[in-house]
Amino acid sequence: MGLASQDPLPLSYFQQSDVVALARDLLGRYLLTEIDGQRTLGRITETEAYAGHGDKACHAHMQRKTKRNQIMYATGGHAYVYLCYGIHHLFNIVTNQEGEADAVLLRAVEPLEGTGYMLERRGLKDPLPRLTAGPGNMSKALGITTALYGRLLDTPELQVQAGAPLPDEQVATAPRVGIDYAGEDAQLPWRFYERHQRYVSKK
Repeated sequence: MGLASQDPLPLSYFQQSDVVALARDLLGRYLLTEIDGQRTLGRITETEAYAGHGDKACHAHMQRKTKRNQIMYATGGHAYVYLCYGIHHLFNIVTNQEGEADAVLLRAVEPLEGTGYMLERRGLKDPLPRLTAGPGNMSKALGITTALYGRLLDTPELQVQAGAPLPDEQVATAPRVGIDYAGEDAQLPWRFYERHQRYVSKK
């Protein structure tokens, strides 16, 4: 039996000014997709924050604007999906106000509904942690591709639902993954994940 349907979080939730606090607060929320009639639902277990100002790891550092990152400058609540190495679709939530270019990368979810669809998309037989742990794996399992670039997060196809935020004792912080090029900013403790959770990419 699936979870009771909930309303999506209001777009104003994503327009808060503190992207780091928002990345932490997203833990325990639900990520829902309904792609080609296939509904999947996961509880968010790992995130990373990226700040448009002063963060060398951010795609919008120094107010850089490209065809790929232009949606980052929109108001919070839009999907920023891009290809990594031309293979992996990475799903970010644009946050803050128009022009600020902050975003939260979702790195993992705990699968709750539509696990059969997730397994089929990933070519797996068992719901091992790698099913939805790691941003590329997570996006593939939930059917998230660049086709959802710019989509608002209150649509039937893609939305974040309230869930229950995690208490501090259940949350771990760590440096972000794979951003050595960012120098000292690579050490910022802007990655958040649920302690004692199987579905986390890296502890």
